[in-house]
Amino acid sequence: MTATDEVVRICHELLRIDTTNTGDLATTVGERAAAEYVAAQLDEVGIHSELRESAPGRTSLVARIPGADSSRPALLVHGHLDVVPADRSEWSVDPFSGEEKDGFLWGRGAVDMKDFDAMVLAVVRQWKREGKVPPRDLVLAFFADEEAGGSYGAHHLVETEPELFEGVTEAVGEVGGFSFTVARDQRMYLVETAEKGLQWLRVHARGRPGHGSMINDDNAITALAEAVARVGRHRFPIQLTPTVRTFLEQISDALGIELDPEDPEPTIAKLGTLSAIIGATIRNTANPTRLDAGYKENVIPSLATAAIDCRVLPGQEETFLEQLRVVLGPDLDIEYVQKQPGLETSFDGALVEAMIAALRAEDPGARVAPYMLSGGTDGKALAKLGIRHFGFAPLRLPADLNFSALFHGIDERVPVDGLKFGVRVLDRFLAAS
Repeated sequence: MTATDEVVRICHELLRIDTTNTGDLATTVGERAAAEYVAAQLDEVGIHSELRESAPGRTSLVARIPGADSSRPALLVHGHLDVVPADRSEWSVDPFSGEEKDGFLWGRGAVDMKDFDAMVLAVVRQWKREGKVPPRDLVLAFFADEEAGGSYGAHHLVETEPELFEGVTEAVGEVGGFSFTVARDQRMYLVETAEKGLQWLRVHARGRPGHGSMINDDNAITALAEAVARVGRHRFPIQLTPTVRTFLEQISDALGIELDPEDPEPTIAKLGTLSAIIGATIRNTANPTRLDAGYKENVIPSLATAAIDCRVLPGQEETFLEQLRVVLGPDLDIEYVQKQPGLETSFDGALVEAMIAALRAEDPGARVAPYMLSGGTDGKALAKLGIRHFGFAPLRLPADLNFSALFHGIDERVPVDGLKFGVRVLDRFLAAS
């Protein structure tokens, strides 16, 4: 069986393992089962791997495949095994069935990111069966807990066992290498060279508690609601990083449309399904996501709390906090739940050239450009070791597929032909890296 055939089986089987990460140790499931599955797939072809558990059930896996020239810096290829929750009642299929229909594999994790996990496993299994050796040491990592910030996964391993990544200078993982159709025979492939920083905040408002029937001009819920509404409606100023500017220039040229760097939103509005991702990378963002206050209908509480998901442009951490405090107002307290900086690297070097060559070999209509991911990846943990990170999980997508909506969305699915395309590109890329 070739890697292009085997990738479908592996992805199907991974999707059937429920690895829901709720962010709570008590209710997160399946990471150990998935790690053991990966270990078995590697062991079957003679690739040794090591499991690491940061807490009961929170299991990651690392393997090192010796290369032809082990004196060269090693390359890390990584994915994560956990997925966000899925409500079965909202899906047209069982989200943990891995069902194949209409040319797609369906299931939670299909694009985030068990598809790439399967591609990696399919390629290295075929290489091992054929006796093919990577040009340099290849380190494989399948992490736990990415969907909750990586404290039990990539960050844990980087901080407690950095020797697992000895010699690694570059890494590839999610979310990049996917196509955006420009014309009938031309596609733009986006390689992630930057990602926004992660700041998950809890904002606390305090007031005077009392009886719900009384007039109260120091109501914590009122103060919090007003502040949250201001944040939710606020638009932070536009700031184009080098990565975003380069992407906008290239996509504008490819589409034959005008770009005003001082007002890029009209250009972004013409990008169709891509506009949601790109539109979130031209400014800092802050979205209220949870509210919590009170314990009884007729009691005014003394404390009200909101969760705010903030995504911050690289290098803008301090400026953003100052801007956010102005919007919130002076009387609210800010608590960090997660705080990780943004990343940005240049779109150059031998690794980038290998990506471009592999994509063009499989798709002569490929045009490759860097972009910034509006979310975050385990690349933030790897940056602590000085590892240069790229998002490169190649997929050729149907022109009408709203790819960005599938991430954490209902009816998440990956095209089978796209999976097979990704295996062929990954095979070429790793052989040239």
